[in-house]
Amino acid sequence: MWPHLIQKAKDGGLNMIETYVFWNKHEPVPGQYNFEGGNDIVKFLNLVAAAGLYVHLRIGPYVCAEWNYGGFPVWLHLIPGIQFRTDNQPFKAQMQRFTAKIVDLMKQNKLFASQGGPIVMSQIENEYGNIHWAHGAAGKTYINWAASMASSLDTGVPWNMCQQPDAPHPMINTCNGFYCDQFTPNSDQKPKMWTEMWSGWFLTFGSAVPYRPVEDVAFAVARFFQRGGTLNNYYMYHGGTNFGRTSGGPFISTSYDYDAPIDEYGHIRQPKWGHLKDLHKTIMLCEEALIATDPNITSLGHNLEAAVYQTESSCAAFLANVDAKSDAKVRFRGKSYNLPAWSVSILPDCKNVAFNTAKINSVSMTSSFTREPLREDINSVEGSMARWVWISEPVGISGADTFTRRGLLEQITTTADKSDYLWYSLSIDLEDDGGPQTVLHIESLGHALHAFINGKLAGSGIGDSAKVVDIPVTLVARKNKIDLLSLTVGLQNSGAFFDRAGAGITGPVILNGLKNGSSLNLTSYHWTYQIGLRGDHLGLSAGSSEQWISGPSLPKNQPLTWYKQSFFAAPSGSNPVAIDLTGMGKGEAWINGQSIGRFWPTLVAPNNGCTEACDYRGSYSQTKCLKNCGQPSQSLYHVPRSWLKPRDNVIVLFEEVGGDPTKITFVTRQIGSLCAHVSESHPPPLDLWNSDTKSRKKRGPVLSLQCPYPNQVISSIKFASFGTPQGACGNFSHGSCSSSTSLSILEKACVGSRNCSVGVSVHTFGDACRGVSKSLAVEAACT
Repeated sequence: MWPHLIQKAKDGGLNMIETYVFWNKHEPVPGQYNFEGGNDIVKFLNLVAAAGLYVHLRIGPYVCAEWNYGGFPVWLHLIPGIQFRTDNQPFKAQMQRFTAKIVDLMKQNKLFASQGGPIVMSQIENEYGNIHWAHGAAGKTYINWAASMASSLDTGVPWNMCQQPDAPHPMINTCNGFYCDQFTPNSDQKPKMWTEMWSGWFLTFGSAVPYRPVEDVAFAVARFFQRGGTLNNYYMYHGGTNFGRTSGGPFISTSYDYDAPIDEYGHIRQPKWGHLKDLHKTIMLCEEALIATDPNITSLGHNLEAAVYQTESSCAAFLANVDAKSDAKVRFRGKSYNLPAWSVSILPDCKNVAFNTAKINSVSMTSSFTREPLREDINSVEGSMARWVWISEPVGISGADTFTRRGLLEQITTTADKSDYLWYSLSIDLEDDGGPQTVLHIESLGHALHAFINGKLAGSGIGDSAKVVDIPVTLVARKNKIDLLSLTVGLQNSGAFFDRAGAGITGPVILNGLKNGSSLNLTSYHWTYQIGLRGDHLGLSAGSSEQWISGPSLPKNQPLTWYKQSFFAAPSGSNPVAIDLTGMGKGEAWINGQSIGRFWPTLVAPNNGCTEACDYRGSYSQTKCLKNCGQPSQSLYHVPRSWLKPRDNVIVLFEEVGGDPTKITFVTRQIGSLCAHVSESHPPPLDLWNSDTKSRKKRGPVLSLQCPYPNQVISSIKFASFGTPQGACGNFSHGSCSSSTSLSILEKACVGSRNCSVGVSVHTFGDACRGVSKSLAVEAACT
């Protein structure tokens, strides 16, 4: 997918790609490096360069990124005497070694700009300023060391430190956040840079889905350049997917869509992508003035501001209304301008408005997921669901690779994150059955646990409820077996001392309410441990093993069950593919041995807090605009088409708590409709900017449509209205005023073509209601 994603970013007006370098992906075992396949960072950067784009390489090597353990390999935690991200010699030695390894790899491939390559800037550390205080004087010493160490690597390009107000020279301190217009570098010799412009927010299992209106994104970016900004990077521009066990956490979802301009599946998200493309093009029209001088900022009234960049040969202006409620009319250089609330107008010539952040003049789209059957081999058993096979994962200790210790062990140190799972097992003898009031009291560090008594699931705990859980249990006289399955759902990735958070059952573990009224503290008993599952050791995720069971009585809604099905061919066509895991409980899924990630469709978002439409005006936060309340946080899981074969595909599921695999389906994502809604008051098209002012005004605003794929044409116009149309894409309706020629004009201009443009004015459609501000709304279908 890389070449297509890079090209879509370039087409959207970007000229640089930022990427982290993930230590735990590239050095999973000390001294053993992996730069192959999806880890081939050199290939990725060469593809960026081939597209004509620059690179900002954020080495870190701490990255945060909602990524497992913040990008650190867990083996780092096991080095004696180590303390992360502070003036600690074992840590600094490892950090310097890995950073030097990456720099040397870049130099060997001549990728730094000083060698003619695309990398124009690198980053050391990441958002250390957020936790600097926790490390005291050692934090200051550490950050000075990190700056000196990076500089000594002689890359020939600048280094930056984001969220580091006291970044020492020559480090460039940069801003991360929803807004950075008020940010000021710590030296007037350093440029004003925005490393992470948060275009949305990430999703956690059990939460509603956050989104951010594009009008607010454009407003924030325009304000940044209005007030002297030089570089803006979107975090994220393509969100993508946290495949495998790469999600951080705990509980960060497999989807990392981030409401980004390019969505998780690689589709352009409209109107966000198109509106930002227009913004980028407008800013570049101002380039000569922006790079030549600093802005002269003046007040035009309450919450109203003008910023002018002027030289002898160029002039560009930004007019801002930062009021969250009221539109305004302002006078600027003898002319009158209308400024919607919470918007910025950009005037590349200091006279004419080329773009306003609140006025969207780009295509929007609707999309849908279409169910696709698993197509079978002609020699297979009829009915794809009849071909599910299964293996039950044994409860408790089942492998030879086990060990016994007195007391309860912390999970991350014990497993080194080789698996989400750690079994704690114990056998005890009781004089009687304990009685009906017996409760197993368990205290843990989370993230989740399941308790089995004599092979039967007795109860579970998730999140905070896993930290202290009381489970009623039924015991028998004499020998009882207690098996506790502790699991992680992505390791902590942020915060001071996040590596000390720990996980697993640390106790106490107590049997309360025995028949004689006593309690039995099991904490210091000799527990037997097993890292991971028996299915892991059998290689079940790849579909191997001769132990799969087939038959008509497929076990459903049973905990600890592996399922496998072979299917003949991938869903037809070229549209992105996902698997809908509705019906499953919690676990992990693999396609042809590739992990598509953790699934958890039974964890549902709260019923309240969502909005049908979100007002872009006013400051944004990650809880302001939410959708999908009362629904599973994630039910669809992206399957890259490159992971699917022409035939003989295999899907494997590990179900942890109980699910029904016969309910899952493949789906393909398809674009439903193209829509645009353009007002008479919108500026003329940016491609006319180099023509004279009279020509631009004569042409006026234009509504343009283009099908997303080269082999598509506009097949029909579902809706067209010039007047006072209402609603949104997929739900437009006529207002009190509508030209009777709207539909016929659009059909004549567009049907049968991949793209079309229509002027938005009474000259095109006639004036059905004089004196009324009008707009054109159109919905079209592509086939």
